[in-house]
Amino acid sequence: MLKRTNTSVVLISIVAAAIFLLPVWAFTIVASIFISLGLYEFFRLDPKNIFPKSFIYIGIFSGAALPYITYLLRHTGGRLDALFFIVILIALFLIQFTRKESQNAVTLIALTLFGVFYVGWFFTYLVKIRFLEDGHKLVVYLLLVTKAGDIGAYLVGSKFGRHRLIQRISPKKSIEGAAGGFFFSIIFALLSRSFLGWMSFGAILTGGILIGVFAQLGDLAESLMKRDYQVKDSSPFLPGLGGMLDVIDSVLFTAPIFYIYLMIVM
Repeated sequence: MLKRTNTSVVLISIVAAAIFLLPVWAFTIVASIFISLGLYEFFRLDPKNIFPKSFIYIGIFSGAALPYITYLLRHTGGRLDALFFIVILIALFLIQFTRKESQNAVTLIALTLFGVFYVGWFFTYLVKIRFLEDGHKLVVYLLLVTKAGDIGAYLVGSKFGRHRLIQRISPKKSIEGAAGGFFFSIIFALLSRSFLGWMSFGAILTGGILIGVFAQLGDLAESLMKRDYQVKDSSPFLPGLGGMLDVIDSVLFTAPIFYIYLMIVM
């Protein structure tokens, strides 16, 4: 718990500085670093290490570039996203053409593209939210409600967890923990109205419900991948918390959902 707390304080300080003290381009750099670390862990999840270095490099570079592309081309409304992924796909095929072996070609291309999409593109929605009016407050709301759900699920599940949620995916996650996490998300969403006065009670509550649900789905999605690869944490990079992918897994689902919701509400 001490390691978890110390690591969390450092991460919160970095994120808070990026949101409130640094300019938007610095927030973009921090997002890119988080994506790079998350993608590196994603490509290292497989104990067989099937990914050639060339695929890892292009995967990390492509994912890390997404926040910068969003920053530079924000006035286009994201209409070049499809072109970006087409270019990545073609580049992956060209790399495969130059390899001496053809084994796992489809698997390597598909998994690399999936990693860029899952970690890079999803997390980049934080940058898109940051560009909206009151974007810094909306990012705080998203992260606060998302991580409140994570903390609530951990605290309630550790104390009262008796009934397993989906044991084949995550033996330690419980129905009680999921309910506690959802309750924490709703409470912190309602508390956030103190700095999001322009959003109605209904909009705040609906946002909290969406984030509360998809945060847990995002956590389960990463647990499914770790279970498939038979690893406990994505890496030991963050003492007490696991890896960067373990920290941002829930945000990967809530960021795009919350952005789409904001487009409807705003």
